Formats: sequence, C-alpha cells, structure tokens
Amino acid sequence: MLLQPTQSLLLVIDVQGRLAPHIHQASQVVNTCQWLMEIAREIQVPVRATEQYPQGLGATLSPLKRLLNDDEILQKMHFSALREEHIKNHLADLGRKQVVLVGTETHVCCLQTAADLLEHGYQVFLVEEGLGSRRADDKNLALARLQAAGAQLVSKEMVACEWLEKAGTDLFRKISKGWLV
Repeated sequence: MLLQPTQSLLLVIDVQGRLAPHIHQASQVVNTCQWLMEIAREIQVPVRATEQYPQGLGATLSPLKRLLNDDEILQKMHFSALREEHIKNHLADLGRKQVVLVGTETHVCCLQTAADLLEHGYQVFLVEEGLGSRRADDKNLALARLQAAGAQLVSKEMVACEWLEKAGTDLFRKISKGWLV
C-alpha cells in the first residue's frame, strides 16, 4: 500500500525540550521531523504534534513548534495519544486513515500510540530515521514489534516520494536536492 496525500496525517510524538537531548541520534530525529513537516505543509497534509506532560518534559522543540499552530499541539498524560479522548476524537475528525508517525520515545509513546492506531483501523507508517529512543536497542525492539503488528516501516524519502507521486515538479526539485550526493 502506498501513502496518499489526501489520506495522510503526519503525527509528531513528544519531541520535547527536556527529553530530546537524551535521545540517541536526536539531531537526525528532529531534522527528519522538520523536513517531513515542511513537505506536509506544502501539500496540505495535516500535521499534529503531541506533548507528554509538558510541565515536566518541556514544550515541543522550537524548530518544530514554529511549524505548528497552537491548536495543532495536543497535550497528553497517557503514553498512547489515543488514550486521550480529545486526541482520539480530533484525529478521527480529520478523516485521514494513514498516519505517518515520527517522534520519541519509540518504545514507549510511539509504540503505544501506533498500537492503538492500528487497533482503531488506521494504517501506520513508521519513519525509521524520524523515530528515537534513549537506547538504540529499545527503538529496534519497538520497530520489530510494531512491524509484526502490521505497521509499515518506511524512510523519509519513501514518504516524500509517495506523497509527491511524480518527479519534475518544483517541489520535487526543491526537496530532492542532495539526494544523489
């Protein structure tokens, strides 16, 4: 199954100030999130971000927060975003059945959110370089578990090319700079 921009939603899980410095390959995770958010904005794919207990873990990192409207940041206390009734309803109201998931921590909030999304009938696409945990082993275990449950493991370029559907456009040229280096 391919991603379709009219059916997709980009969900950024808990990329927050006090947690991010402890994430393995944090800069790659943040850069991937930002890159996908910028592309999603260009092609009208909705973007939502969650914050886990922001009083303790801080706000969404500023490079990402500047790409979000206040009403696109959804606060939560449960590890799974879908265990928060307001988030579950908000995502359902968007009417998108494909969720591209990035964020932290892969083995806790991302895993539990993805598992609940799958259980609620969403197609879940896990962007490998856009997911992070404090320990690489925890991330790898979570990805294996979610793949076995039916989530698709993808790269950021796979997402971008499936959303764009063709080469030769100005947007494709803009985002593909540096791919062939």
